[in-house]
Amino acid sequence: MGIYIDTNKCTGCKLCLSACPYGAIVIEEDKAHFTEDCTSCGACVSACPVGAIVMEVVQAEQVDTSQYRGVWVVAEVQDGQLAEVTLELIGEAHQLAQPLDVPVSLVLLGDQVSQFASIAGAQGADRIYVVENDNLAQYRTGPYTDVICGLINKYKPEIVLIGATLQGRDLASRIAARIGAGLTADCTGLEIDTDQRLLRQTRPAFGGNIMATILCRQARPQMATVRPRVMKKLEPRDDSEPEIVNIPVSLDSKSIATKIVDIIREETQEEANLQDADIIVSGGRGLKGPENFALIRELAEALGGAVGASRATVDAGWIPAYHQVGQTGKTVSPKLYIACGISGAVQHLAGMSTSDCIVAINTDPHAPIFDVATFGIVGDLFEVVPALTEALKNEAG
Repeated sequence: MGIYIDTNKCTGCKLCLSACPYGAIVIEEDKAHFTEDCTSCGACVSACPVGAIVMEVVQAEQVDTSQYRGVWVVAEVQDGQLAEVTLELIGEAHQLAQPLDVPVSLVLLGDQVSQFASIAGAQGADRIYVVENDNLAQYRTGPYTDVICGLINKYKPEIVLIGATLQGRDLASRIAARIGAGLTADCTGLEIDTDQRLLRQTRPAFGGNIMATILCRQARPQMATVRPRVMKKLEPRDDSEPEIVNIPVSLDSKSIATKIVDIIREETQEEANLQDADIIVSGGRGLKGPENFALIRELAEALGGAVGASRATVDAGWIPAYHQVGQTGKTVSPKLYIACGISGAVQHLAGMSTSDCIVAINTDPHAPIFDVATFGIVGDLFEVVPALTEALKNEAG
């Protein structure tokens, strides 16, 4: 990564000064100049109205991979809490770091987020980069990308993991494009090739019909997004004392292209609880119509669980999309997953196969769902589901 200022074009307008989060630009003799604090984050490039600041991405084959060490996780804060996927990724990063003999670091951005450092340390983070600024209180692509790219260029991690959430998918792609790194999206498996010191990144491909393993041999860092509920958290450690690195940044709200005026949520209790639910009851095309999702809701309510659905039912308009479980929906890993009238397409299995206990109800004894089921019931869901619901209500009463 290289960045320079064409002084022949520079007009000394000073707009780049407020754009730089690291305060690494000065004006001398009416021309902008970088100081030694420059991290090549690229925030100033778009701020220059005359195109005097130029960023050049180093070709992958020219990257000295030996300079990059460490496994990083980029944290996500949701509704004032550290997202579960962040804790899951810290646990996975800990497993990846052991054969590499490197520390696990967490990048924590936001406003008043240092309170989460102890939680991250207990989950396995050895070092935490804390970046606090009121302009980072709510996620916006621009400032988050600028700050994180600067940190990556300065500290050079070899692996960066980000949750495959709406925020993570937006952020990861922007970072990878900015720094010229490789990125594998929606990974379901990660492991280290110790002989080559490479991250083996496995994800569904071709509609989930095959599992592809991807290696990034040249560019660094090796980046991957991972869906929530795919990886497992570690047991918290009581004796953790992570190293805290406070990163001062200066962000001018006037130089940020977007402004969040308000956040409007259209959310039901079912939507909020699906990925965090310990029990999920899902319905498929075997329900024959949207009105029969009432059976699924009654069973879920009797169990104290959430309602899920297959892609086919969502595409048919039987139930809102936020209930969808699968490769193009939500990835879940509850203690109990009950699949009612779901045949078990690979796309659906990709989103729920890590559940602790899977109960399948289907009239077709050869349905693929039975291949992953802990318990299988070959029968008519219109008889089995009401009977289960009634038995649970009687037990509770």
